[in-house]
Amino acid sequence: MSMRSMMRTKIKNVVKACDAGNTDAAISAYKEAVPVIDSMINKGIVDKNKAARHKSRLNKRVKALAV
Repeated sequence: MSMRSMMRTKIKNVVKACDAGNTDAAISAYKEAVPVIDSMINKGIVDKNKAARHKSRLNKRVKALAV
């Protein structure tokens, strides 16, 4: 699997868990997604601002579930 595809899959996993309302799954999926997104920056596949935007939006969704 390509690295970009893996990143997108991890992001989708967080979104699916959030949409399902499963807080525990969303938190664990988020914790899996963040290191993958960060490694994409180091490899030069994604810009740091794009990565920060993804992480911020995912974190916002996960926190909205916890409330």
